[in-house]
Amino acid sequence: MATATAASRLAVAGAEPARARRHRPTTVAVCGGARPRSRPAAVVAAAGAAAPSPATGGVAPVPPSPRGSIIKRHTLSVFVGDESGMINRIAGVFARRGYNIESLAVGLNKDKALFTIVVSGTEKILKQVVEQLNKLVNVIQVDDLSKEPQVERELMLIKLNVEPDKRPEVMGLVDIFRAKVVDLSDHTLTIEVTGDPGKIVAVQRNLSKFGIKEIARTGKIALRREKMGESAPFWRFSAASYPDLEVAMPSKSHVNTAMKTANQNSEESSQGDVYPVESYENFTTNQILDAHWGVMADGDPTGLCSHSLSILVNDFPGVLNVVTGVFSRRGYNIQSLAVGPAEKEGTSRITTVVPGTDESIAKLVHQLYKLIDVYEVQDLTHLPFAARELMIIKIAVNTTARRAILDIADIFRAKTVDVSDHTVTLQLTGDLDKMVALQRMLEPYGICEVARTGRVALRRESGVDSKYLRGFSLPL
Repeated sequence: MATATAASRLAVAGAEPARARRHRPTTVAVCGGARPRSRPAAVVAAAGAAAPSPATGGVAPVPPSPRGSIIKRHTLSVFVGDESGMINRIAGVFARRGYNIESLAVGLNKDKALFTIVVSGTEKILKQVVEQLNKLVNVIQVDDLSKEPQVERELMLIKLNVEPDKRPEVMGLVDIFRAKVVDLSDHTLTIEVTGDPGKIVAVQRNLSKFGIKEIARTGKIALRREKMGESAPFWRFSAASYPDLEVAMPSKSHVNTAMKTANQNSEESSQGDVYPVESYENFTTNQILDAHWGVMADGDPTGLCSHSLSILVNDFPGVLNVVTGVFSRRGYNIQSLAVGPAEKEGTSRITTVVPGTDESIAKLVHQLYKLIDVYEVQDLTHLPFAARELMIIKIAVNTTARRAILDIADIFRAKTVDVSDHTVTLQLTGDLDKMVALQRMLEPYGICEVARTGRVALRRESGVDSKYLRGFSLPL
């Protein structure tokens, strides 16, 4: 009987006119009952506008998405007062909200740090991230550099499996991309390349056919391109060694009240301080990282030295927060940190420098291996390895000082990446000692801004340790 009743209902439903079925209101079950649901007029109008027509070939056009919902890649510059666990707290802001950090470069100091974070999302998501970062106690300033002209650079060390007969082709690509060979063995080749993220991707794509063994990337760092004219933030900015730049301020019609306050602060600090700082938005805190921070003597009688760890992890939102949480909970101080994509898709490589004894670092490595998302941990300290860092530094100059700055840059093989009528921006790659030496040479001229990555390192397959060779004289 029930089967017959169901069949009759289906027959009646099939006999119902198609026009009546098309206009029947839809129902939604609510607490065991049913109520009709009508579509809003705006939705009906939008559906009618997106209906297929003969002019479009029978294909419904896709309505344009709102401007605020477009996903873009944003570069955030976060300047903080550094303290133990600060990296873990900033990474936790992204992890708790499910935002994945594409790359992270940290220039650490004794009492301050500069984070350069690349994250993808809409304008609404970015606004929420900035608001949450500003709630942290020691965060001094958060800037979105994506909205302004900027100098962006990234450093990559890439190790290739190259047989001797393929080396000429690889060396041709090295010359095209202006890269450098840092290590050579019988079957491998390690290359250093610096440039914007587009260049890094192009290099990796062209070298992938030879077989990529390992990749270590610093993540992107960026500085604003300096403005021209008397309204620029660092106009009339100089150290005390250049009194010809310390002249009367421009007229009030060219400078607003905020710029007047910043310039007055720079004039006061330029009497004896080599770090007079001007701000974009009434921010007068010294944003220059000390050059000597992170230098540790290798001959410490207690066995304390800087250990370079290379950690291969799963590329998943929150993995950085988990890894740095191991350091903070056990009281380890991080001197350097660089996070970037690894050689395999879906993985990232974290390169960090941690001071400690061999015994304490061995315990730390054992704790890191307990994490689910950690694939491999290498302590490169006592192995031959190639280490590199990247720094972008902006110096205040006039026509007299510009020539001297460029001469110093040639000695250190630094590249000029931006020039204005009152500043020069240089890019430098090398080890920590090279960074320290250049920054100390440029301090008397007046340093405006500094952006540094952490250290990236790969093991030398050749087995040659250039660090220990410096102490021996070569035979004639």
